[in-house]
Amino acid sequence: MKYIFFGFSLFVLSFFLLGLKSQKGEAIGLINGKLASLKSSPNGASSEVNTQPEKKVKPIKGTLDEIKKALTNTGGTITSETESYLSATYMSKIFKFVDDVELRKSDVRTWEIRSSSRVGYSDRGVNRKRIETIRNYLSQSVQK
Repeated sequence: MKYIFFGFSLFVLSFFLLGLKSQKGEAIGLINGKLASLKSSPNGASSEVNTQPEKKVKPIKGTLDEIKKALTNTGGTITSETESYLSATYMSKIFKFVDDVELRKSDVRTWEIRSSSRVGYSDRGVNRKRIETIRNYLSQSVQK
């Protein structure tokens, strides 16, 4: 019984430490005017050109102010902003994992988007769902 408790405690501690590790650092930013490519691990989604098909999402539409509002109202904290680039962080509730969301303006109302975990291998679809949550927020706010 104490081995089970010890194993479980070690498991929880490792997730806590990964959460702390993810809190250090910042979004990658633009590379040659584009959002960075995703890692080979399945813990991100992007609309940027040359994204692997299984990680590809559609760009989002909106003005800078609409997108800023969508990011903050869906739980994000904006960390960097220019007229054509935004980055925000999202933190998980239990282990405090930090994920980065970055957007690059590609047209008047079109923004390429990238959401990726800083640490770990799989995100269980969280980043793809986050992009869809942002997209849904934008479409609902336009309808109002």
